[in-house]
Amino acid sequence: MRRIALAACLVVGLAACAVSGRPAQIFVVFFKEWSAELDGPAKGVIQTAADWAKAHPNAPVTVAGYADPEGSLQANIDISKTRAQRVFDELAADGVPAGRIARTALGPVDYTLSSQESRRVEIRIGRD
Repeated sequence: MRRIALAACLVVGLAACAVSGRPAQIFVVFFKEWSAELDGPAKGVIQTAADWAKAHPNAPVTVAGYADPEGSLQANIDISKTRAQRVFDELAADGVPAGRIARTALGPVDYTLSSQESRRVEIRIGRD
């Protein structure tokens, strides 16, 4: 009986490690300058992320909005918040339970090659 209990604990423990050990899957939605509109490619990315989230129902979902550094700090915080909310709403419409999605607005960030890099929302499913 103890062997069965020990084996069951081992299997459960290994399964938990396998699930928690999986790296996060990250999906990126890009936006035009000073826009929070979702175009066709953006909706496609969000649908793919929603499908991934539904296939991994125990993985946390985080939506983080960013903006480029042009303009005022408050305007950039506002647009990053609006972008994150639009992606949140679309994920929920695509079947991801709203209570499962955490969202945050990170405001302006610098970029390396193009300001397009900063005008984004990252959807992270799972933990790092």
